[in-house]
Amino acid sequence: MKSTALLLALLFCSLTLHAGPLTMSHSEGKFSDAEIEATIKTKLAKSKIGKDGFQVHVKDRVATWTGSTSVMQHKGAATRMAKAAGALRVVNNIKVSEASEGKGSGVGQPRHVQVKSVPAADDEP
Repeated sequence: MKSTALLLALLFCSLTLHAGPLTMSHSEGKFSDAEIEATIKTKLAKSKIGKDGFQVHVKDRVATWTGSTSVMQHKGAATRMAKAAGALRVVNNIKVSEASEGKGSGVGQPRHVQVKSVPAADDEP
């Protein structure tokens, strides 16, 4: 039992030495512009919003998005993605096409409501 624990401890130490110590930015939770941008681009490639062809650039930990989409929610998803990757601030210059504005959110769309009348309690026969 002791030998298994010792073996695991040695294995962990050797893996740590081969991987190298974490950079100062990782240990403090602060990432460089290049790290943030690379993380965003990796997430973007795996995401549904990746097909929109957005561009992102990070400078001074501020992510700036450019591009256009026909889905309003993709703009918000891009902002959340950059924040999750470590950006302190996000400048979202993604344009949403006019044809899709309000689509899915109900904004600017007329609502059709059907009202059913209910007989009053004193109208009973």
